[in-house]
Amino acid sequence: MKIGTDNIHLTYCTNIHPGESWSDVFANLQQYIPVLKLRLSPENPFGIGLRLANIAAKELLEKDNLAQFQSWLTAQNLYVFTLNGFPYGEFHHQVVKDAVYSPDWSKLERLNYTINLAKILAALLPQGIDGGISTLPISYKPWWKGEVSAENHIFDSSCLHLASLTAELINLRQQTGKFIHLDIEPEPDGLLENTAEVIDFFTNWLLPVSGAILAESLSISPKLAEAQLLEHIRICYDTCHFAVEYEDPATVFALFQECGIKIGKIQLSAAIKVALPANREVLLSRLRPFAESTYLHQVIERYPDGSLHHYPDLVTALPYLEQSKAQEWRTHFHVPIFIHDYQVLQSTQDDIVAVLQLLQANPVCQHLEIETYTWDVLPQEMKIDLLASIQREYEWVLQTGLAIQPQLASIS
Repeated sequence: MKIGTDNIHLTYCTNIHPGESWSDVFANLQQYIPVLKLRLSPENPFGIGLRLANIAAKELLEKDNLAQFQSWLTAQNLYVFTLNGFPYGEFHHQVVKDAVYSPDWSKLERLNYTINLAKILAALLPQGIDGGISTLPISYKPWWKGEVSAENHIFDSSCLHLASLTAELINLRQQTGKFIHLDIEPEPDGLLENTAEVIDFFTNWLLPVSGAILAESLSISPKLAEAQLLEHIRICYDTCHFAVEYEDPATVFALFQECGIKIGKIQLSAAIKVALPANREVLLSRLRPFAESTYLHQVIERYPDGSLHHYPDLVTALPYLEQSKAQEWRTHFHVPIFIHDYQVLQSTQDDIVAVLQLLQANPVCQHLEIETYTWDVLPQEMKIDLLASIQREYEWVLQTGLAIQPQLASIS
């Protein structure tokens, strides 16, 4: 839905729902979206944050599937403005862990998949709205850590593919009038995981390397190529991910703006945090149910001197909790955004509030996407009806956004 007076669009990401084929995805949309629209935006257009696996993207482009989907969207007064292109393959009901990063941006499969997503979004996107596709932070850092030549190779290959994608996005805009950007999503243990690494990548890799490739392929000046890259390659700011990195939203926004790096999408999500010292036995009993086997739940602990220590997953971190001298632990587990305190645990909900307040003063991004995808793996006592949970998250955002309130608006 459109909210506020700055053309901000709010949705939730349909990666909440299991299903990798297009028929599964469409069945989920038909089951959940009309009901949510009736509850949240009965009279006005309702936006969708669509997650498509590679197989679903290919199937949607076959036969008349895309035309049928467009007709359904029109009939239901719905619109699609953002896609989640991070998970390439299966994302539910099996072990995902670091497989979520494969194929990474060094692989042609990732480029071709994202081009398909761009074609789909160009067909679905209403006129006058920019479209965004969120994607992985280039690769998974532990695969390359300590191998300088390997890391250089992945950046070189990824820059080639990002230049090729940018050329495709420019061509799509010329053909359709639809402007689409790729939104790179930093997260703990991603090859790009924090503000410093994002700025370093843009400054030392994307702009000079991809810029040179793009300039040659389009026969344009290097300066124009860099400008096109900054327009079409942006950042997906996930509030959970940056909170786990202990980064202040206002500082991140300012640094990105100073470097000309745009935020294409903000994902509203909350991480688990625990203050130390505390009763370690109680903390262990409360954290263990979150150490589940489907997704990676990276942990970063912060010491009184401000230094950070990383654990690759909560299950590997828990044995160190009792002896930890850290001041705080933060865990990459997307908990419901409307929960601040859960027994002895807390969430990083305050970072979401800070981001919403920043947007009121400086609307640097027009796409907001609620992304609590972990309903299936939450501890049993936190699980409630899924529709009610999604609705509650929307309502919390709208109430917390203060001046950002629903606006009656038409989407052409």
